Amino acid sequence: MFRALYTAASGMTAQQTNLDNVANNLANANTTGFRKRRVQFQDLIYQNMITPGAAATQQTVSAGLQLGLGTRTAATEILQSQGDFQQTGNSLDLAIQGLGYFQVLTPSGEIAYTRSGNFHMDAQGNVVTSDGDALQPTLTIPADATAITIGTDGTVTVTQPGQTQSQQIGQIQLATFPNPGGLNSVGRNLLLPTSSSGDAIVGNPGGSEGLGTLIQGSLEQSNVNTVEEFIQMILAQRSYEANSQVAKAADQMFQEVNQLGK
Repeated sequence: MFRALYTAASGMTAQQTNLDNVANNLANANTTGFRKRRVQFQDLIYQNMITPGAAATQQTVSAGLQLGLGTRTAATEILQSQGDFQQTGNSLDLAIQGLGYFQVLTPSGEIAYTRSGNFHMDAQGNVVTSDGDALQPTLTIPADATAITIGTDGTVTVTQPGQTQSQQIGQIQLATFPNPGGLNSVGRNLLLPTSSSGDAIVGNPGGSEGLGTLIQGSLEQSNVNTVEEFIQMILAQRSYEANSQVAKAADQMFQEVNQLGK
């Protein structure tokens, strides 16, 4: 019965973590480029009352008697499904259709990666994120540019007064990873590479690296499905409730044992 209490407690703790993850997904349902996470569970060690394969008789072996000691949350998996596109009409709003991440330079000097493409210009004309992190490779828009065109392959051209033809001023590149699910989320829509994700593979949008293409004037929305998250919330709540009932039943059994001598 002691095992039942601790096993039920592990299930309640795991479901609490699961609900925390659901809450984070729902909180970011309107975050541009957000990728939802899914909790992965793992069973704990087993207590062998009878070891599987042990000899039952000279001719037979036992199937064993193992009692599991509960569960735990082992990891969170980043789901890479494509989010919906929202057309904004802003020439510096970019969405990635397919694989890839924008590269930005953080104040610490690190290259971080993001799916959020709501860029704008700073005082020097550099294309930056809402936090001022510069897009990499650096892209500077001339102050007198009257129109900005960004192709699906990342080619950036501008139209300036007195010119009959547009002029190419830069090339936007994307990065991908052998295991994007291994990237480290650090907030502010930014991801950092880890040994699990592998090194960045950089190339032009739509290139041979399998990178996606760019859509100008649009933003990729979060891939959170609120209906699915509400279903997960209900499942987590019911599982938590079921484990609490197991703990309550074990407690009642202890009460019965304590009253035997009375």
